[in-house]
Amino acid sequence: MKASSPSLNRSFVARTAGGKSRGLWILSLISLCAWVLLPGCSIKRMAVNKLGDALAAGGTSFSSDDDPDLIRDAAPFSLKTMESLLAESPRHEGLRRAAASGFTQYAYAFVQMAADEAEATDYNSSERLRERARRLYVRALAHGLRGLEVRHPGFEASLRRDAESAVKVLTRRDVPIAFWTTVPWAALIALSKDNPALIGELPIATAMIDRLLELDPDWNNGAIHSFLISFEPSRPGGASDAPNRCRARFQKVMTLSQGSLAGPYVALAETVSLAGNNRAEFESLLQKALSVDLS
Repeated sequence: MKASSPSLNRSFVARTAGGKSRGLWILSLISLCAWVLLPGCSIKRMAVNKLGDALAAGGTSFSSDDDPDLIRDAAPFSLKTMESLLAESPRHEGLRRAAASGFTQYAYAFVQMAADEAEATDYNSSERLRERARRLYVRALAHGLRGLEVRHPGFEASLRRDAESAVKVLTRRDVPIAFWTTVPWAALIALSKDNPALIGELPIATAMIDRLLELDPDWNNGAIHSFLISFEPSRPGGASDAPNRCRARFQKVMTLSQGSLAGPYVALAETVSLAGNNRAEFESLLQKALSVDLS
């Protein structure tokens, strides 16, 4: 993706959610069986909520397993299990956050990246994959917004009416789900350059991420700063000073993460070095990313 668009970078696919992927797959299977077999609405609802708590606490990380093919194949089952549980317990905030996070990460890691790789050799396939990524981001966004509605009824309508005012109701407790609402929103906009209505929603994503930065700038080892490395060039009216802001975000996330993340190196290389035709810095940053121990 070009540096001029708001984009996801590999840091939040690789490092911003927790949990063990194989364990989540097994837990998803148990959850689905319980949902199908338990009699009685109240007992089933109690089981759904308990299992939902466990799934939400575990997250949907794709980074904690050394077998990406396994994760690619298992993740859809886990995500669909979450949606099955949400059909029974639609106000489960933790599951909404986990679903928003999971669909976002899956869309980027296994669909959008595949589209980018296919573009040079199979344009039609690349476009089909991008359309699928857009649909998955829409799904993630819907889960995030519904989760925020649980705490703040009428939030989406207020957000679309006056974003800068609406985001003031968000508190530090809202940061995780609001982050995983903002990220797919920005990703969807980035993949929809021919859709003026979606492009017009960029100020909403901007207001959201700025509010999160106010509430908890150090959250999750600097995940917000990591996202902003890629997002800054697309900030309305802020393109001219974007490289400096991106570098400042990079330094901040390096401090917070103690250099343990590969994603920020890649994000800075793609967003600033590549756009500035700085080949030496570009290659140096990628080498540093490759040297990060992700175990």
